[in-house]
Amino acid sequence: MDAISDDGRHGITIIAFIGSVFSPYYAFSGRKDPENHCTLNVALYGPKARWAMTERSRSQVSRDASSFEIAKSALHWDGEHLTIEIREFSTPFFSPVRGRIRLTAPWINTQEFHIDPEGRHRWRPLCPASRIEVTMEEPSLSWSGWSYFDTNDGDAPLEADFREWHWSRAMLDEGEVAICYDTEPRTGPKRSLALKFGRDGALEDISAPPQRQLPPAMIWRAPRLLRSESENVAKVVRTLEDAPFYSRSEVETELFGARRKAVHESLAGDRLASPFVKALLPFRMPRVDYRSTR
Repeated sequence: MDAISDDGRHGITIIAFIGSVFSPYYAFSGRKDPENHCTLNVALYGPKARWAMTERSRSQVSRDASSFEIAKSALHWDGEHLTIEIREFSTPFFSPVRGRIRLTAPWINTQEFHIDPEGRHRWRPLCPASRIEVTMEEPSLSWSGWSYFDTNDGDAPLEADFREWHWSRAMLDEGEVAICYDTEPRTGPKRSLALKFGRDGALEDISAPPQRQLPPAMIWRAPRLLRSESENVAKVVRTLEDAPFYSRSEVETELFGARRKAVHESLAGDRLASPFVKALLPFRMPRVDYRSTR
């Protein structure tokens, strides 16, 4: 899930991995035991930014149909609310990241989409127009905002099947959201999804606006493409993540004849496949194998 605060100052992304797709340890192991490579990735943006992504072994993982515990962190779903208890440490300075997130989903989408020609990678936007309450103890933060909530799964490494992808989601009128998702697989034609979800969760296919070239991310120069009706409007507001193979950004776009703020991400598969990049990942994604006390 990801969210931007109502006042625009803060942002958050949380990803719970079973078989972490970006994990060098999972890749080196041959990807045969996903439950031995679980992670809760927490990224706080804006004032008091933090990043946490510590991989855990199966001895620290417990899950069932409604709960998922990773070391001292936990997620619980009750059919309407996703509650996330965060008990992590950031890298590279090991500052504590502790707090609670409560996401409220007024509806749940049941339609799943294949984002590659072979159907090996599946994406389901569960509730792209949800609301969250963020209450962090460390760092001390409290805010609310519109949030995005989805799930992905796949039968092959991302870098094996994708050269790149570009995704964005924009809030429209109250409770409505538009999503554009462009993928370039290693084999077969490019794929493009353009979707609109209504206030009640009703799903509608829409015509994808033209692709616009955004400036690459400043440090690692990852390319960014955005769907926007106007080329003059399309711009980067701020870069949230700037990694060798990945960027996440706040952008401005034009959809349905109006300027919209959107969250955007780009993935570069060739870079993710690079041995040099894989050698860098352990510095950002440590692994802990011992059993922790809850």
